[in-house]
Amino acid sequence: MPIFKMPKVSPGLSITTDDDVLHFLNPDNKSKYVDARIALKNSDIYSLIYQLSSDIADAKFVAESSRTQGILNNPTLTSNAHAFWQSMFAQLLLGGEAYAYRWRNSNGTDTQWEYLRPSQVTPFLLEDGSGLVYNVTFDELEVGVVQAIPQSNMIHIRLLSQNGGKTGISPLASLADELAIRDSSNQLTLAALGRSIMAPGILSITKGGLLNGKMKAQRSKEFMKQMNNSDNGPIVLDDLEKYQPLEIQGNVAQLLNQASWTGAQIAKVYGVSDSVINGQGDQQSSIDMMNANYLQSLSRFTNSVIAELNNKLAGQIKMDLRPVIDPTGDAYVTSISNLQKNGTIAANQATWLLQQAGYLPEDLPEKEQPQAQVQAVQVVPGDDATKGGVNDDEDSN
Repeated sequence: MPIFKMPKVSPGLSITTDDDVLHFLNPDNKSKYVDARIALKNSDIYSLIYQLSSDIADAKFVAESSRTQGILNNPTLTSNAHAFWQSMFAQLLLGGEAYAYRWRNSNGTDTQWEYLRPSQVTPFLLEDGSGLVYNVTFDELEVGVVQAIPQSNMIHIRLLSQNGGKTGISPLASLADELAIRDSSNQLTLAALGRSIMAPGILSITKGGLLNGKMKAQRSKEFMKQMNNSDNGPIVLDDLEKYQPLEIQGNVAQLLNQASWTGAQIAKVYGVSDSVINGQGDQQSSIDMMNANYLQSLSRFTNSVIAELNNKLAGQIKMDLRPVIDPTGDAYVTSISNLQKNGTIAANQATWLLQQAGYLPEDLPEKEQPQAQVQAVQVVPGDDATKGGVNDDEDSN
């Protein structure tokens, strides 16, 4: 009889929250979990996630170490850097967590990073509480399932946490009720619009006409056939019939406006103005104030990214958010020009700053100094000079 050795179930302690256990296979279907794929079918959520993830991916990583800067600029071999980082940030915004495995050589140098879906990763707490380890199911058949991966080999970005920062919470969890209301409102609106379209009007039999249900249905079919065969001409009725077309009532229009309320709730969860998803926003704020508020919202997410990267990588890492709201650099040039006009910085310092920002080339030639133009002065002899010449002649005589 063969003897099978049972593998170890987990390399450490589970860090699953109590809510996840209570809502697992909930028979009442009242779980607060919102699937990211279903959420992305909502136009407001898709628009907001796409814009936030794209803007954060447009930010520039700045690291003191050239080796760290290199892996940040080219993290993967299967895609470009912008697509990789946008995927990481989109997953962070949807699920509250984002994972990437660090493939390293024998010297410990990062060669590439592999994006991991949350379903591929299971984190555990070491029994002595000294750190985290991860079980990862790789898509590559040659790699397969790898257990007890140390946290130094994983990039694990988290948002809001309830267990000391070990795992993150999805912002979509707070939108379960709003999305349920949105779905119910959409169903009610579609049903109201469907009924209004299926019943274009009311055909009344007047003068005391008595028809049973079968005769009424038959008369309705005959009337619709008559209307379709009239080629958009007038409908002819006798004195015993009266037709009244239906109109879309105002309450149906109010149902269509329910989307603005849910859109504002979605924007509130992510800490941005609803103008990001084409809402009304704060109409009393200027463009500069709106940009400042938007940058503040982005910094809340980028701080989580920077904290994880500084913890795992060597070299102080920062994220420059200036390209997000000033992609052409014109606003930065205006600010530098104003500083120079006010005497805060000199002309050569302003040029150096613009070169560092990439607005001016490094090999910019020196500014030519203006040359003073010397104009020839024509001397016109006066009367005294003429008289003097006469006197000289007289003296010579």
